[in-house]
Amino acid sequence: MVTKKTLTEAEALEQYRVSLENVEIQPEIATTMAEFGYDATVVAEGKTLLTETRQSFDFNETEDDETSEAYAAFKLLKANLEETYKMHRKKAKVIFRNDSKTMDKLAVSGSLPKAYIKWLEVVKKFYSVALKDAGIQAKLVRLKITIDDLTATDTLIGDLKAARAEYLREKGESQDATKAKDAAFEKMDDWMSEFYAVAKIALEDSPQLLESLGKLVRS
Repeated sequence: MVTKKTLTEAEALEQYRVSLENVEIQPEIATTMAEFGYDATVVAEGKTLLTETRQSFDFNETEDDETSEAYAAFKLLKANLEETYKMHRKKAKVIFRNDSKTMDKLAVSGSLPKAYIKWLEVVKKFYSVALKDAGIQAKLVRLKITIDDLTATDTLIGDLKAARAEYLREKGESQDATKAKDAAFEKMDDWMSEFYAVAKIALEDSPQLLESLGKLVRS
């Protein structure tokens, strides 16, 4: 039996393809297997299952690639925002070191949370408050944090949120595709398991023919 424990999924698909093609094009195999219930109609059923499994596999691969791309985009935006905010936070702490009220308003007091959601809330508050307070803006300019810098970073926050939503959407689609692919392989593996078991019996006296179906026979 071909299983995903001994072969990769791609390797299993290729072996199944070769087996189902050879059982049709090799007359002796075709005749013998037909006598054991695997005529052209039944083999066609296996080939249909193989096509469906291949499609599920390819779709899952595509979804996984899209998930990886979405995560990479999210990760890059987050890194950019972290770098920018880290510098802005450091400057704000210097500017307002004697103004605890403003420090609290900007959420730069204390340590920065590590968990993404809590971290993002702190970052959002900094720019939201700063963009609404001309007095804070005037003081931030002293260390070269302009209104344009604040606006650009606030836009980056929006981009990051959108990128994360895209990543989570792609991740969900990838998980669904994986479930569908696994279900397809389960049916395909089961069908081929019986196919190989019958072939081993039918071709017991012709081990070289059995090997042409992808089943190695120990000498």
